[in-house]
Amino acid sequence: MIGSKVIRTTYCSYNNPVFQALRFGRFGGYERPMADGDTKPQSTREATREAAKTATKSTAMFGKGFLYDLWYFAALSSELKPGKLQRYEMLGEPVLIGRTQAGVAYALRDICPHRAAPLSAGALIRDAQGAEAVQCPYHGWTFRAADGVCSSIPSLVEGQGLDSERIRVRAYPIRESQGLVFVYMASDPRTPEIAAEPPTFEGVVGGAPKIVERMDFDSHIDQAVVGLMDPTHGPYVHQQWWWRSSTRQLVKAKRFEPREMGFAMAAHAPSKNSRAYRILGGAPQTEITFRLPGYRWEHVKVGDKQVLALTCLTPVTETVTRITQVMWSDHWAFSLLKPVIRAGARIFLKQDGDMVNLQNEGLKYDPALIWIDDADKQAKWYQALKKAWTAHRETGAPFVNPVEATVLRWRS
Repeated sequence: MIGSKVIRTTYCSYNNPVFQALRFGRFGGYERPMADGDTKPQSTREATREAAKTATKSTAMFGKGFLYDLWYFAALSSELKPGKLQRYEMLGEPVLIGRTQAGVAYALRDICPHRAAPLSAGALIRDAQGAEAVQCPYHGWTFRAADGVCSSIPSLVEGQGLDSERIRVRAYPIRESQGLVFVYMASDPRTPEIAAEPPTFEGVVGGAPKIVERMDFDSHIDQAVVGLMDPTHGPYVHQQWWWRSSTRQLVKAKRFEPREMGFAMAAHAPSKNSRAYRILGGAPQTEITFRLPGYRWEHVKVGDKQVLALTCLTPVTETVTRITQVMWSDHWAFSLLKPVIRAGARIFLKQDGDMVNLQNEGLKYDPALIWIDDADKQAKWYQALKKAWTAHRETGAPFVNPVEATVLRWRS
């Protein structure tokens, strides 16, 4: 498949410059004993904090770094099976996500601090204290699922004074909401103060999701976000008889309003040249919302029926972004026409992925980009939101949404 690929399990890139700068700070996150059992010297910890501070300043740059102190989508709740260990990569960090036999979700850094073996290749066991813990496949070290503390080092013998509980792997805050699993990526893992809870989405109806599609885009999350929110590429990238054509474009005028950590195209009737809405019948009203760090959802109401199409963007690395589309509905069309709607979603994703691949041919020369009003205003808002969030986390000042209510006009 050109420009995009099916979701894959990836391993952490140790050549990533952010990883190299913070491997004992943001990615390690805790003091760890050295060979003689002593902790790292103070100067190393200070250097770690300085490196983290420098990296944080780069997160507002377009196409560089990541936003931290936010919840990122990781998986569906149904995908976490008790006792099963699953490896993910998020924001360039290897993350083990699993569910205990008691049914509790957990997330740990997927590298054993002893000899760097992936903990996800091990097993979930009961440690000597009866707690559920992940056992490393290399030397049997165990780390409690709840907090990442090392509860056992089998090779230790009597008289060796190393306290294993002084060692830990990073434990990420994790939440389950509306059948979705979110992981909190903190800028400082030593003090993972949670800035806000995960978002909730209106329109999660009809039981389990009707459609779930995933694809990895070869792009930084910033390019993926502005590509998916771009209102004028449709007639050229998504030319289907059931959607719209480049030969029949209309002038659009849509009202936008600020929303929590983002903005929304206020509820409106779909455009006359957006034919796919016709299968819903009636007089549909749709509202499209964006929220940091990478959530875009369209909520459609047709009488007392609803459709929610949620797109979650999760950075895998600096150059790969995972796109997950989840759709819920209690409308009859999603039961009768589910295969057709799923095929349409796949076509859209592939077309966007192909364009990302084509765009990369130009982006590799690092050109200056021209952003125009009103067609690119949402992309400008996204960049302003990133800067506002970064300033909020760096200074401690309240987050102020820079988006103001307005009407945007374009042709598509």
